[in-house]
Amino acid sequence: MQDFLTLGISKKLTNILLSHGIGKPTPIQEQAIPAVMEGRDIIAQAQTGTGKTFAFILPILEKLDPDAVHIQALIVTPTRELALQITDEVQKLTAGDDDLEVLAVYGGQDVDKQLNKLKKKVQIVVGTPGRLLDHIKRKTIDLSQADFLVLDEADQMLHIGFLDEVEDIIKETPGKRQTMLFSATIPAEIRNLARKHMKKPEYMQIEKTQGPAQSVKQIAIHTIDRAKQATLMQLIQTHRPYLAVIFCRTKRRVSKLNDVLKSNGFQCDELHGDLSQSKREQVMKRFRDAELQLLVATDVAARGLDVEGVTHVFNYDIPLDPESYVHRIGRTGRAGMKGMAITFYSSADKPLLEAIEKGLNITISKQNLGNSQERQKPSRSSEKNSQVQKIPASSGRKKNDNREDADRKKTEGKTSPAKGRKGQRKNSKPLNSAGHVNRSKSPSKKKTSAPKSVSNRSKRRGR
Repeated sequence: MQDFLTLGISKKLTNILLSHGIGKPTPIQEQAIPAVMEGRDIIAQAQTGTGKTFAFILPILEKLDPDAVHIQALIVTPTRELALQITDEVQKLTAGDDDLEVLAVYGGQDVDKQLNKLKKKVQIVVGTPGRLLDHIKRKTIDLSQADFLVLDEADQMLHIGFLDEVEDIIKETPGKRQTMLFSATIPAEIRNLARKHMKKPEYMQIEKTQGPAQSVKQIAIHTIDRAKQATLMQLIQTHRPYLAVIFCRTKRRVSKLNDVLKSNGFQCDELHGDLSQSKREQVMKRFRDAELQLLVATDVAARGLDVEGVTHVFNYDIPLDPESYVHRIGRTGRAGMKGMAITFYSSADKPLLEAIEKGLNITISKQNLGNSQERQKPSRSSEKNSQVQKIPASSGRKKNDNREDADRKKTEGKTSPAKGRKGQRKNSKPLNSAGHVNRSKSPSKKKTSAPKSVSNRSKRRGR
């Protein structure tokens, strides 16, 4: 494997990379950096987490003119989070260099603050399409002398309807610019964009059907929607993640789940598109600082969210396609670290799970915690004898008494479903206190309640 020096990166930048623990280039960096250094346009097809950010930042920094007073490089991203992340990476690499300035431009931030910074010498602008066009219309950003244009996560910009805005932005840049397009997939619309605005681009691809990182252990758990909350809390107590991202399909489901987790004492917060920019930045800072253990989010967090220490990803709602699955679980297992991805699926979700496996050519280990038994709607007589109803939750006794009670009632097998539900309601609060609020408790204590009793609780929580 080559090192950054052999790719044409200066010793100064190479030493900065080493100080951050980065010594060897990734495959996309090995392919892209030499091409960009030689001045060629490139189309790089690579998934998130492959190191593509440095693939364009490093050669741009090498080729910038520190004495120029105009904007030399424009990096367009689909989300504010990704814009901030790229800006942060540039600032790390240019720390202590007063001649280079980078500015993040995105919606939700004070426009006057951005305008004041733009009055200074700024060489690199990282922004989202909407706010960039706003500045172009105000004539507060001049891209007429830009030497480099980067379109990052191009397929995501297509997906959220930004492609027309991107074309309008490209028209503001000079024809002599060098263009770099990075995308996880290359649909027809992206190919058309490249044909119109790029000069004989060199195409490179990293693993055509790249699946999740090998360091991520993947599990799919069969359950039903009304059992998900209790199952999730049980798994959090069992696996005890350092940091975890929990993905839901809609903003409403994110807010609802976040409220439930908070009411049970978990350290969590939500992230979705309806939040103000200041709130989103506040949530992400708390998550990065490990003040939060759980981040409940929509797919807005699936791309461009790079947080050190994410050990688990929970797909509370199964993603709709293989690409989304890869991007979601790519939040863990980064930079060679180990991670775990747990996906909930119902019987109705089974075709989606099979499509993900087929699209990525993988087999995901399946588990059934027993919560899906309720979908069978057993008869009243069989319900009385079912295992789910054999162990009622005790309301006011000590844990040892609970265990003895459960053993005794297992033998009798006479407990009614009504009593099981009543007992579960009284015993709902200890579900969280078993392992989350007090992290110092020993793992053995969380095993005092049998897993089957969680199924009993899930009937109540799922409603």
